[in-house]
Amino acid sequence: MNQVADILKLAIKAKQQGIDAVLATVVRTEGSAYRRAGAMMLICEDGRSVGMISGGCLEPHIIKRAFWLTRNGANVQVYQTGDDIKYADDGQAQAGARETKSDIYDEPDNGLDGGLDEADFDELNFGLGCNGRVHVLFERLTTATPLLETIRNVRRTQQPITVATLIRADDYQHQDSISQNSDNLQIGMRINLDEHRSLGSVSALGKTAFSSILANTIEELAEYKLFDKNTEYVTVENGEVTTEWLVQRLQPQLRLLICGAGNDVMPLVTMAKLQDWHVTVIDSRAQYATRMRFPQADVVMSLSLDDSETLLKLSNNAAVALMSHSLSQDRARLAVLLEHSNNYKYLGQLGPRYRTERLINEISINLSNPTMLEAGIHKLHYPIGYKLGGDGPEALALGIMAEINAVMHSQDAPVSGSHNNVSNIPAVSNDTDANIVQSGV
Repeated sequence: MNQVADILKLAIKAKQQGIDAVLATVVRTEGSAYRRAGAMMLICEDGRSVGMISGGCLEPHIIKRAFWLTRNGANVQVYQTGDDIKYADDGQAQAGARETKSDIYDEPDNGLDGGLDEADFDELNFGLGCNGRVHVLFERLTTATPLLETIRNVRRTQQPITVATLIRADDYQHQDSISQNSDNLQIGMRINLDEHRSLGSVSALGKTAFSSILANTIEELAEYKLFDKNTEYVTVENGEVTTEWLVQRLQPQLRLLICGAGNDVMPLVTMAKLQDWHVTVIDSRAQYATRMRFPQADVVMSLSLDDSETLLKLSNNAAVALMSHSLSQDRARLAVLLEHSNNYKYLGQLGPRYRTERLINEISINLSNPTMLEAGIHKLHYPIGYKLGGDGPEALALGIMAEINAVMHSQDAPVSGSHNNVSNIPAVSNDTDANIVQSGV
């Protein structure tokens, strides 16, 4: 399920077909939540929908209400996922068991047909037992298009962008002080914090100059660059106006480079694409590296063993899996990658430990200073993947993707059945007698 890719594709189709749609985005979570802030779902008026903002618990309700909720513009709703609703003897929901009107941002006009009545508010507590709250922004496709185009551009250029989305603005009763600039503060408006300009959403379409209130707010938000995380919920107090924002670092797709194009690579490609990764498969053997064999991969190419420049370009900020089942291929690729350990985020080598240590030994013999490999060796995972049990290429692929995901998201290895190569790294020696690998295992 390539959720972001599917949302982008459906948005283009809907626009081409003249079909309206609503983008639902999680902008804040409290307590336990299935999806994090930034998760999206696109609902078309013809019934099609892609993406998930929960584990399937909220989606039916959201699909039913999305167009009504956005009839007057962007709207934020809060959904409780606590305990079952408890009712007193008189049939009324007990205190604390129901969502209140104060928990609804931009409350719709109850006087209109289909307006929220008491039952509507009760339904906002879904009784899931998760004890969380999920804040969801609803906006029509015309409003959301600049964001989707920005996401598409991030994926194309591989350059992240920091975006702030307005999810609440209080103290609008003081209209005399901000009425002249109130159109700059609309729920759902977005600011590119890297360039201090609007993404073009809501009434800020095409505007480059902001009110003093918003300008000051942008300056404060610009401090949240989020280099170490992807989202931050930020409250900004500026004079008489308090605004709440989702500051989000839109990241490129995670990248996986697989060196080797054997049959056991196929399920690994599938698992990576299910998570919407960008996948490249290379092999020096042209008969293996074909589009017909790997239709799901983004890039499939035959790459000669002496093309180090292309290998480093493809591995830049990527996870790299060496699994060619060929000593000559693995030796050539590993020699380049071990010397450039800062180039990639993960490196794993398929095969038993003694095979990898043999490769390291053979590589180090040809170096005047074998210690230059040490940083790469400490970063190398071998044998590649977690030992999760099972047999066959699919079980192997599952273990590989589990380990890569853990490393890429800075998660600890499983307590049981795991291996920690860092604590048992072979030491590279530059003894004159022989450059050998001393294994700790």
